[in-house]
Amino acid sequence: MRFHPPLEEARLIRRYKRFLTDIETVTGELLTIHCPNTGSMLNCMVEGGQVWFSRSNDSKRKLPGTWEIAETPQGRLACVNTARANPLIEEALHAGVIVELDGFTSLKREVPYGQENSRIDFRLDYPGGAAYVEVKSVTLGFDGSSVAAFPDAVTQRGAKHLRELAHLARDGVRAVQLYCVNLSGIDAVRPAVEIDAGYAAALREAKAAGVEVLAYGVRVTPEEMYVERRLDVLFGD
Repeated sequence: MRFHPPLEEARLIRRYKRFLTDIETVTGELLTIHCPNTGSMLNCMVEGGQVWFSRSNDSKRKLPGTWEIAETPQGRLACVNTARANPLIEEALHAGVIVELDGFTSLKREVPYGQENSRIDFRLDYPGGAAYVEVKSVTLGFDGSSVAAFPDAVTQRGAKHLRELAHLARDGVRAVQLYCVNLSGIDAVRPAVEIDAGYAAALREAKAAGVEVLAYGVRVTPEEMYVERRLDVLFGD
């Protein structure tokens, strides 16, 4: 995934009211842009740090741009636009990068399913049946560690998705939780039990029910992003 037009560099002033971000561009322009991340963005940003944003020429938009990438306090690059995760994974699926899910005959997005009125990110159809794939974007890293964690805030919705996947797995349907790690310098992912013990417990229960848990790392640069390699998933068992 290449950025078209190219991202612009700026300096972070502050993020506030969840969806608003004040920045200063390299030319000294002061802008308020959209922050497309509903999480806490813990360890993803530092005031005065570098950020990259996409600018919009759409006159109907209230804000002139969208925050895409942040320099973290650890010096990593994080894609903070969570809407990028699904297109990145879809691109990787079609390219055969995610080898565990290769060989599908069709791909459908946002398919209704489950006992709690959910929508799955991807349903992949194979000659032997379907696979249901839930994608989560991971950006939480820590000083001195190559292990990222999810979630960065309590997520009842995330636990609900794991319950839905577990129901499928118990019924003999292939169910996959796929972590898209949009953070550089990472080799493994773990549940952030210190942030959301309920989600960590739901992940363990889903795995025990037969849900496949995968993680893939993304190469993040201001020019392009792409899924490049499988990462370990650590459960702390």
